[in-house]
Amino acid sequence: MNKLKGRQLFEKIGCPTKIVAPMVDQSELAWRILSRRYGATLTYTPMLHAKLFATSEKYRKDMWSEYDGDADLDRPLVVQFCANDPEYLLKAAKLIENKCDAVDLNLGCPQGIARKGHYGSFLMEEWDLIHKLIKTLHDNLNVPVTAKIRVFPEREKTLEYAKMVLDAGAQFLTVHGRLREQKGQKTGLADWEIIKYLRDNLPSDTVFFANGNVLYPEDISRCLTYMHCDGVMSAEGNLYNPGIFVNIPNDATCEELKKAFPRVDKITREYFEIVKKYQGSQASRIAMKSHFFKILRPFLPNHVDIRTELAKLNAKSSFDVWEENVVKPVEDIVKKIFNEADIDEKDKIINGEMELWGGCYKKIPYWRCQPYFRPVNGVTGDKRLVEKLKSDLEREAVKESCDSDNSKKRKSDMGLENSTKKELKVAPV
Repeated sequence: MNKLKGRQLFEKIGCPTKIVAPMVDQSELAWRILSRRYGATLTYTPMLHAKLFATSEKYRKDMWSEYDGDADLDRPLVVQFCANDPEYLLKAAKLIENKCDAVDLNLGCPQGIARKGHYGSFLMEEWDLIHKLIKTLHDNLNVPVTAKIRVFPEREKTLEYAKMVLDAGAQFLTVHGRLREQKGQKTGLADWEIIKYLRDNLPSDTVFFANGNVLYPEDISRCLTYMHCDGVMSAEGNLYNPGIFVNIPNDATCEELKKAFPRVDKITREYFEIVKKYQGSQASRIAMKSHFFKILRPFLPNHVDIRTELAKLNAKSSFDVWEENVVKPVEDIVKKIFNEADIDEKDKIINGEMELWGGCYKKIPYWRCQPYFRPVNGVTGDKRLVEKLKSDLEREAVKESCDSDNSKKRKSDMGLENSTKKELKVAPV
């Protein structure tokens, strides 16, 4: 079988650098279409359960429609499965191999459902099984196989793990720079250093994607430059602001910045119309409520009546009800805001001071999509990052001070020793 290898596949699908991550019930068809409109160059499906996809017609109908993987609508596309059985994984992948560009094995899901089902990051210690899962796809599919992993606490172990995944046949490697334990309230920051270590120590021709700490459009270019990776994947950053993939210059004007932080009324309407147009996608109907809450996260605290109405809706609610109770009211409120005399001043996006991490935080009006800084123990991610970097600098300063003191002491001791030797030389016998 003359199957495309990693670099060949990467070039065939256009050398994508901006990638929508595979997310449980979130990176479904309508969201992929929307994200591509705002700059995404490669998208992954939600994590699909291989055994259910292979054996349950209802599950397949809920998770996959006639439009998924459509050559004109939904490509390039990587379909991701979670699995712990090579036979079911292959059966599931065979059902969609002609409607995607590659099949990905999820080795990163840290959630309780993955622990219970024994897949995702809870296979990290079972290297023989992982190797068999990937090699089974590599040897039997018409399309390439790829993999997405999390990291171990030890760099060297993570490197050996990554090498094993590539040896099994993975043609793309995506590295999420967090430990398995980093989830929910313990999410913490992704470790860019270990991702860079892997990039630097794996074969140079490896197609390598980085994932983690991408909240602003500028983070993508920073990551590409720092890691020397082929592409950057975004999950949560993309969910709260699909404009994260918009190209903006380093010296962007306020008007240029607004393209990367679109108005919530525009995004809500656009996404809603996509879901309506492709009604055969049940996964999109199911995901719509969650997407609305994320898109409107900065908006809803200021308009709690809409939040109340949104909370009442579900996948069975008619499109007319969605439009009447949420979509249209959001549009009416934002339209009223933009009719105010001082809107030019109110609608500015303001860059803060340059931070230690190499970028700046932004002040963004609540009627625009914007990043979500997940709080842990009451401290949001932006503050945790600054505190960590300051702490690192302080530790480095203390280390340098200690090294300097030790150096001075060594020189002093050497001076005393030389002086003693000279005295011994001239001393009478």
